Amino acid sequence: MSLPHAASPVVGEVVVPGSKSETNRALVLAALADAPSRLTGALQSRDSDLMIGALRKLGILVEPSAGTLLVTPPGQFRGAQDIDCGLAGTVMRFVPPVAALADGPSSFVGDPHASERPMAPLLDGLRQLGCRVTGDSLPFTVEPAGRTGRETSIDASGSSQFVSGLLLIGALLPHGLQVRHTGATLPSRPHIDMTVHMLRARGVRIDEPDERTWVVHPGPITALDHVIEPDLTNASVFLAAAALTEGDVSVSGWPEASLQPGALFLDVAERMGADVARDVGSVRLRGRGPLRGIDVDLTAASELTPVVAALAALAEGTTRIRGVGHIRGHETDRLAALVRELARLGAVAEETADGIVIEGGHPLRPTTVETYADHRMVHFAALVGLVTPGTHVTDLQCVSKTMPDFERDWRGLVTP
Repeated sequence: MSLPHAASPVVGEVVVPGSKSETNRALVLAALADAPSRLTGALQSRDSDLMIGALRKLGILVEPSAGTLLVTPPGQFRGAQDIDCGLAGTVMRFVPPVAALADGPSSFVGDPHASERPMAPLLDGLRQLGCRVTGDSLPFTVEPAGRTGRETSIDASGSSQFVSGLLLIGALLPHGLQVRHTGATLPSRPHIDMTVHMLRARGVRIDEPDERTWVVHPGPITALDHVIEPDLTNASVFLAAAALTEGDVSVSGWPEASLQPGALFLDVAERMGADVARDVGSVRLRGRGPLRGIDVDLTAASELTPVVAALAALAEGTTRIRGVGHIRGHETDRLAALVRELARLGAVAEETADGIVIEGGHPLRPTTVETYADHRMVHFAALVGLVTPGTHVTDLQCVSKTMPDFERDWRGLVTP
């Protein structure tokens, strides 16, 4: 499919749907709560649909009602067969711990490439709690523990979701739960902070004795009606369009303060040469000339890597993105995919142990960009297409994972 080219600066205002990360955490917490909860602004996408479907299989009632979701916990979670995780990290890492509370075993399946996504540390954590787990990647089976432990030590270098998934159920274990990260690095720390913040908002007591240990005290998870923030990582691609074309784009609904890693894009854009104006309830980004390459650590916000890589390819000078080696285990090996597609476009890029180096300033040539069933690679391709007429993409449908209306919203902004 062809991607739109911006013949003039991109100007406009965008409303992005709810945060996937917050939506799926809120759904799980509502399922674990002591009474029904109502969620407003929840994302409607494949990932959230998979989460709802998985929770329903375990006995949770999820009812759409007047733009909200009413989530009613069961008296007892039930074991279920063939819970579909698709390619959604939050589903495959958050639902198995919930299944550990069920009345019988549960089996999990996913998309063809789902078996390539790291799972072993989470499943090992469940084994440490006493569960019987068959397999170390999708498909696998979880059989609840007859006697539950209270301490786990896991290497979460591959995904912060391993920690979050265990923390979500900690308060409902008889003696609470201690989770300790044993690896050298911990990616996407803001996502763990989001989990902790949402648990505390529901009355759960969590101690953090050091930067790699969490202690969850036993007790109820209080039901809480919750309003979901817009997805700031999805918003970044629209703001980046202004940076690339010397345009002017606003995103409405931007929170004054947020734990979403996507909020860090504003600092990256400013360092690369864009102007950012923050206002109550919105953010505005204006491009003001050629972008410049930077050295940036995206450990806390690795989902931004494809968008920053697109900007880097069209910036002046060298950009080094560090701290994102773990995205080799995302929907695809994102570092290899970016280097391969940048080369196809005529750019110069190479992988490093923990990231990618991109030499900007080389003219790009039109080509067909492969997406590898990865929604973030669609964002990368869309940005390149803005300034490279004739660019195509192999698959736009995979972007429905987190933003089903992306194509409509993108074309509406770029070619109003």
